[in-house]
Amino acid sequence: MTKAEMGRFNISPDEDSISNSSNSNEDFLYSDFPVKKLTINGGPYDTDPENQNFLLEPTLAKKKYEPAYIPGTTSFGMSVFNLSNAIVGSGILGLSYAMANTGIALFMILLVFVAIFSLYSIHLLLKTAKEGGSLLYEQLGFKAFGFFGKCAASGSVTMQNIGAMSSYLYIVKYELPLVIKELMGSSAVEGAWYLNGDYLVVLVSFFLILPLSLLRNLGYLGYTSGLSLMCMVFFLIVVIYKKFQIMCPDWGYHDELNITLNNTLSALVTHAPTHEVEHNETDDMCTPKYFVFNSQTVYAVPILTFSFVCHPAVLPIYQELKDRSRKRMMNVSNVSFFAMFLMYLLAALFGYLTFYGNVEPELLHTYSKVVGAGVIFIVVRLAVLVAVTLTVPIVVFPIRSSITELLFSGREFAMWRHCLITFLILSFTNVLVIFVPTIRDIFGFIGASAAAMLVFILPSAFYIKLVKKESMKSVQKIGAMLFLVSGFIVMIGSMTLIIMDWVHNATSDGH
Repeated sequence: MTKAEMGRFNISPDEDSISNSSNSNEDFLYSDFPVKKLTINGGPYDTDPENQNFLLEPTLAKKKYEPAYIPGTTSFGMSVFNLSNAIVGSGILGLSYAMANTGIALFMILLVFVAIFSLYSIHLLLKTAKEGGSLLYEQLGFKAFGFFGKCAASGSVTMQNIGAMSSYLYIVKYELPLVIKELMGSSAVEGAWYLNGDYLVVLVSFFLILPLSLLRNLGYLGYTSGLSLMCMVFFLIVVIYKKFQIMCPDWGYHDELNITLNNTLSALVTHAPTHEVEHNETDDMCTPKYFVFNSQTVYAVPILTFSFVCHPAVLPIYQELKDRSRKRMMNVSNVSFFAMFLMYLLAALFGYLTFYGNVEPELLHTYSKVVGAGVIFIVVRLAVLVAVTLTVPIVVFPIRSSITELLFSGREFAMWRHCLITFLILSFTNVLVIFVPTIRDIFGFIGASAAAMLVFILPSAFYIKLVKKESMKSVQKIGAMLFLVSGFIVMIGSMTLIIMDWVHNATSDGH
C-alpha cells in the first residue's frame, strides 16, 4: 500500500542472528550511533522531533551487544501481512489498462520480470543495510554519496509518496461523484457542485485529510492498512464475479450506440450488410489479444514498477522481524511478492476480459459505464474511498519528515512550519490531481522516475558503493552494475516515450 505505513513499526537495532557468531562481519555497526541521537560521521542526522515521532521509539541508537538490546517481536506471518500492505495500493486499478495495451502474454512476461527485479533489489538493499550500518534510506544515501545521495533517496521517496497520494485523490475525484449520484438517485441535479470531482477532492483534502495529517504521531492510523488490503481483496472478488455477469460488448447504452453508428458507417463505405459488419466488429472487440503494441504500451512498465514499489518500508519491517536474518526477511519478501503477484495478475486479467480494449486507466471507474452494474459496486466504491481517504494522512507523514530533514535539519520542532509544510504538500497534490488529465499520467511519470529510482537505481548504487568486501570483478558486483544500467535504461527510455506521447497528444488536440 503506502510506504508511510512504516511509521507504525517500532524501530529496534538489527541482529542477523544472535547465535550466528561466525557471521559477525555482516552485523550492523551500531557503535556508530550514540544513544538517543543518530549520527553520520559525527554529525546529527535524525534529531527532528517529527522523525522521532515517526520512528515511535528512537531505540536504533542502542549498541548491539548491550544487555538491554530488544529483538524484533513481529511474527513471520504478520511481517508478510505488513509487507503485502506496503506493496498493494492504487496501482492495482491501472493494471487492466496496462494489459489492454500490451496483451495478455506480454503483460505476464513484464509482470514476472518486474516482480523478480523488485525482489532482487530488496536483496541488494538488505545486504547494503548490513554493510552500511543503517536502516534508514536517506542515511544509506548519505553514507554512499554524501549530501547528493541523501537528496536522491529523499527525493525519490517523496516523489513516490506524492504519486501515491495523487492516485488516491484521483480515486476520490473520480469515484465520489458517482457514489453521491447513485445514493441521491433522481434527486441529483446534473452539473451541481457536489457532483464536480474537482470541488469534492479539495473539500475532502482540506476538511478531512488535513486535520488528520496535522497530527504529530500517526502511528495509531496504521489499522487503515489492513482495511485497505481487505478492500482491495473485496474489489478483486467483485471483479472476478462480475466478469461472468457482464457480457461483451453489453457495457451500456452509450457504448452500444457508438458501436451501432460505427457499424452503420462501415457498412455504407464497404457496401457490406450491416449485420455482417456488426458481427465482425463484435468478434474483434471481444477477442483477447496476446501481444499489443501501440502508443499506450509505453505506460505498462512504469505502471507495473509503480505497483511493486515497497522498498522504503522493507527496512523497518526487517527491523521488527522476530528471529530476524536476511534469509528470513527474503522469505517474507518472497511470500508477499508471490501473493501480490497473483492478486495483480487476477485483477488485471479479469478486468481486461470484462472490457477488453475499452478498459480505462482506472479500472473501478470503467464499471460506471455499465448500465445496472448493481449495488455491489456502490459498496466497493465506498469501501475503497474510505480506505484511500484514511491512508492519505499516513502518506503525508514521510514526505513532510523528508522535507523537514532536508531543509530544517537539527532545528527544534515548530508547529507553524509543521502546518505550512503539510498545507503545501496537500495543495501541490491537489493541483496535480485537478490539472493532470488522467491517473495514467501519474502512474506513468512516477513509475518511470521515482519508482525506477527506488527499485533499480538506488539499491544497486548503494550496494556497489557501500559493500566493500566484494571486488568490482565479483559476480555480485557485476550483477549489481548490470542492474544499475538496466535501471537507467528503463527510466530514460520510459520517460522519453511518455514525453513523446504527451507531445503527440498535445499536437493532436491542437489540430
